[in-house]
Amino acid sequence: MSLIRSLLLVLCMPLIACNHVSKENKTIDNADREYPNIIFVLVDDLGYADVGFNGSNYFETPNLDALAKESLILDNAYMYPTCSPSRTAIFTGKQSFRTGVYTVPVLEKGTAEENIFSRWTVGKEHPIYAEPLAKAGYKSIHIGKYHIVGPYPEKELAMQFPIQQKLTQPEPGDYSWVETHKKPEISQYYPEGRGFVKNVGGTFRGDPAFEKGGYKSEAGGYWAPFSNPFMEKKQGDNWLTDRLTDEAIDFMETYKDGPFLINLNFYGVHRPIKARSQALYEKYMNKPVDSVLGQGIGRNTKFKELGAKYATMVESVDENMQRLITYLDSSGLRENTIIIFTSDNGYHSMASVNNKLRGAKGEIYEGGIKVPMLINWPNKVKSRRSEVAVSGLDVFPTLMDLANVNNYQGQLDGTSLTALFENDDKFLKERPLFWHLASRFKHGTCSVIRKGNYKLIQFLANGKLELYNLKTDQEESNNLIKEEPEIAESLRLELVQWRKDNKVPLPPNSVLSI
Repeated sequence: MSLIRSLLLVLCMPLIACNHVSKENKTIDNADREYPNIIFVLVDDLGYADVGFNGSNYFETPNLDALAKESLILDNAYMYPTCSPSRTAIFTGKQSFRTGVYTVPVLEKGTAEENIFSRWTVGKEHPIYAEPLAKAGYKSIHIGKYHIVGPYPEKELAMQFPIQQKLTQPEPGDYSWVETHKKPEISQYYPEGRGFVKNVGGTFRGDPAFEKGGYKSEAGGYWAPFSNPFMEKKQGDNWLTDRLTDEAIDFMETYKDGPFLINLNFYGVHRPIKARSQALYEKYMNKPVDSVLGQGIGRNTKFKELGAKYATMVESVDENMQRLITYLDSSGLRENTIIIFTSDNGYHSMASVNNKLRGAKGEIYEGGIKVPMLINWPNKVKSRRSEVAVSGLDVFPTLMDLANVNNYQGQLDGTSLTALFENDDKFLKERPLFWHLASRFKHGTCSVIRKGNYKLIQFLANGKLELYNLKTDQEESNNLIKEEPEIAESLRLELVQWRKDNKVPLPPNSVLSI
């Protein structure tokens, strides 16, 4: 180990400032190894059961399934129901109410009485994980969807908060914002201003269809020439998911002496839904359906066609995951590289289906927030399936733990998952998870607590409560408020206390006092 790396190891000794930190929480032994390389893969809109290792017989993910057999599969991994708060929570390690990012701003419905309208840009007062990693010696690249900077940050950040109307974005084909975004005043909010060495394709936009016509354009941003103004055109460009993986491999080759962070945020499998190839599309159109989950059936011809195209996009992500693994194996980097694979929210109901879960993207029910997640690190992470509930908020502290960054002083609302690498951890198993949605999209505003097998939803506008036992009723079909009033009241009081302790803001029309 170099002298500089040795000094870094000695200097990074104070305890991490983090909410929900368990005294029993074990950290991995860093004394006898180099810092690990980290590949964090965040797929967009990939549902919990859109992968074979979580039960799909329609979508084909053979490479991920093989990786899952050698990995820790987190069977109760959760995000927010839409991408903006999920990505902000992952990047900052903070609950959405701390950053003011409650949903994708352009999706909000209703008035300023019904909503605390969402922010778009994450201010510099909220560091993202690449910043402390850079100080620890990591070389990091952000690839793909970013979505924590708004299209008009200078106007947005000058507004008095809470704002009185939802934010807007440029129409597809309008590139008037690009020049301004490449100037220091706004580029400071981009990846290269926040700890990353390089940014490929990350902007304010939540999908790749920048060009005129957007979703209705022929390319949809997935086919070259890519319309993303933050991606250079390269010879051989063809399919976006392949190009983003190329960038990851090139960066690893450049910085293979490590440590490095590959922040690979695929735009896939987000809309617009585009078939990877005609052959793959025909394969899925003619493939037997998954009658249990409902995948591949299609409630009508258009939906079946979209589902088949979507399946080709899922398979493309799977193929590119194998490209990463093949590179790690061939370069001798696999042994000291940890891979974390997950999605930013539940499945999109226009492209997929899961009859075993209630709801979809945009909803606080399991179909909207439960996601696939695995952690792979040869000889360091024990392969198994764990039922311990985890959150996107846990990513930041996990990365800090892996990099031995023990002096981070910022607010963190999650907990490092390294204690799960070998066996289930008592603290993590018993801790509650919280959500707070203060703006409307698919349903009314609400706060949520999941603890043990139970999940309590409290709607803010009318105080209505819903209680579900997720162990016996993952479809959330039986509201147990009347059957189990003591459990409901205990969880309600804990949820109210959490809001009180954290000064969680309520929309103006809430009937609740706290």
